[in-house]
Amino acid sequence: MSDSDYGSTAWQVTPSQYAAEREAHYAMPASPESRYLTMRDGCRIAIDVWRPEGAAGAVPAILVLTPYYRRFAVVPGSDADAIPNAGKFVRYLVPRGYAVVVVDVRGTGASFGTRDAFRSPKEREDSREITDWVVAQPWSDGQVGATGISYPGAASDFLASTGHPAVKAIAPLFAVWDTYADNYYPGGILLKQLAKSYDDLMVAMDHDRRDLLRNYVYYANPDLAGPHPVDEDADGTLLAAALREHLGNFRQPDFMGEFRFREEALPYDPSFSSASFSPYSVSEGIRKDVAVLAVSGWMDGAGYANGAISRFLTLRENKVHLMLGPWDHGARCNVSPWRREQTSDFALLGALLRFFDHYLLRRDTRLEAEQPVHYFSLHEEAWRSAPSWPPVESSTRLSLAPGATLATTPGEAGAESMRADFAWGSGNGTRYERIAGINSTTYYADWQKREAALPSWTSAPLEQDMELTGHGLADLWLRSSEPDAAIFAYVSEVEADGTVRYVTEGLLRALHRKESAAPATYRTSWPFRSFRREDAAPLVPGQAERIRIPLLPISWVFRAGSRIRLSISGMDADHCVQVPHGRPPELTLLRGGDQASALELPLRPRH
Repeated sequence: MSDSDYGSTAWQVTPSQYAAEREAHYAMPASPESRYLTMRDGCRIAIDVWRPEGAAGAVPAILVLTPYYRRFAVVPGSDADAIPNAGKFVRYLVPRGYAVVVVDVRGTGASFGTRDAFRSPKEREDSREITDWVVAQPWSDGQVGATGISYPGAASDFLASTGHPAVKAIAPLFAVWDTYADNYYPGGILLKQLAKSYDDLMVAMDHDRRDLLRNYVYYANPDLAGPHPVDEDADGTLLAAALREHLGNFRQPDFMGEFRFREEALPYDPSFSSASFSPYSVSEGIRKDVAVLAVSGWMDGAGYANGAISRFLTLRENKVHLMLGPWDHGARCNVSPWRREQTSDFALLGALLRFFDHYLLRRDTRLEAEQPVHYFSLHEEAWRSAPSWPPVESSTRLSLAPGATLATTPGEAGAESMRADFAWGSGNGTRYERIAGINSTTYYADWQKREAALPSWTSAPLEQDMELTGHGLADLWLRSSEPDAAIFAYVSEVEADGTVRYVTEGLLRALHRKESAAPATYRTSWPFRSFRREDAAPLVPGQAERIRIPLLPISWVFRAGSRIRLSISGMDADHCVQVPHGRPPELTLLRGGDQASALELPLRPRH
């Protein structure tokens, strides 16, 4: 099946229909205007300006703020793509009447300076100054939008948070809201490989190590010859000086290890914490007249979909739209087990264009007639729309019961014990590889074998098709032999023929089990945790505790005759650190009576 919107009734005008009918009047320039802008502290920032050829009047500008090279130099005569990161936006938006300004953020590409973090507060101030320059140009109509995938997407939030009056619309695509919980410490558990992999990529780029960069499929073309100098730097002298400064950039494994607790300040800088590079922390600065398009996918890393949903819920006074598709990070793949092709067929650029056309060009797009939420339901292989999130507000509770079953009633009290297997892992075809720059294309293909090694509880066969849309919850009562533990909860569909398919998962470090009210800058539809040091508490070995683990959001249709399965692990050795180190805990899950563990799912019949 395809993730295309062709024939879908989820829109009045589908993105592909809009794209097909939208004219492209202008030509692309052969090359951009490229120059340095000098920031308040003297740091020179490299920008490329791509403007529509033949545009008679002023046009709006779209900013893409990236650490992944605004443009590559290319070996003469090569047909290699010089703009593999921003190219899809440049080539699509410029012929349709937008100027696209692509920026090497401070300490990257041809820009000078060093990076003290990703999405540093210094970059936020740079984006404000860059916007000042853009709107002062004779070709600018005074309106600015911003977009990008992953890092540039979150940079769009940071730009809007400056409150600059020219910023009217942002489209953060596959972008975190909270770098701590959405990315590096999901459930308070460090993803051990991610920091190293990201560091390897950024050393390859920031130090212009082309021998290392070619290890990444996105940059494997040998004709890519490092960052492109700006127009005024004909002999590359300035570029060489900028690259020397980049040798002082932060190193991710060392850096991320400083942030074991969310919002805990660095010992040498009380103003800097994980909040400093997370958009939620500055979201109150986003003006209410800024429109927002938040996009993510069901397999988008450790929690990017949570980021998109929290952005939608938090900015509810803005004109905000939410789209969640059957995608991995960046929609490089359609992740559905029932896909026809690996690549996505969805007209994401059409949806982006319609959004900017509506809020920047003021075209009659009929976008205001659409529902604000669109999501793709797996196993039904169809797009759906909703007026709000979550689409399914009712909850079905399935209790752990004797005989490794899930039952509709708690039953009598009992217990099941398991020793955490620190050798068990979820494999290398999971939701976590793509965010580490790994070219993953097949997802959970070996799940049946891996899940079979875990203790699990399975429901009776379903009498009808049931749609799960939203955040499930593993509501567990447990005892641990150790003062800390990591709990991984997995939901699978067991089809009538015995095939077991991964649906979603949730993970939580028991140290962070305390729940609290979500702040105004970080609204959620799942149990919120601060992950702060003052809220962390060790377990008392042998004492029963209630721990509610939110599952990552998903829309999935369980077929009639299938069964729902909950599996529990105390480790994912392929991605996460041990908790506690070298001391695999014995976990006892309680069932029935007053301490009844259960799986709660937002389910509704699908007719």
